[in-house]
Amino acid sequence: MPNYYFKEIWSPLKLIGIRFYRDDEDQVWIKMWSKARRRLKRD
Repeated sequence: MPNYYFKEIWSPLKLIGIRFYRDDEDQVWIKMWSKARRRLKRD
């Protein structure tokens, strides 16, 4: 499994526990509450 370096993206959804992250390859990931991060699909 590759290692990723994440930077958190500010969003108002952070107030209810939904966080967005950008990795070193410019992919956007989402973390909801205590679940694992998953990558958002972009077309």
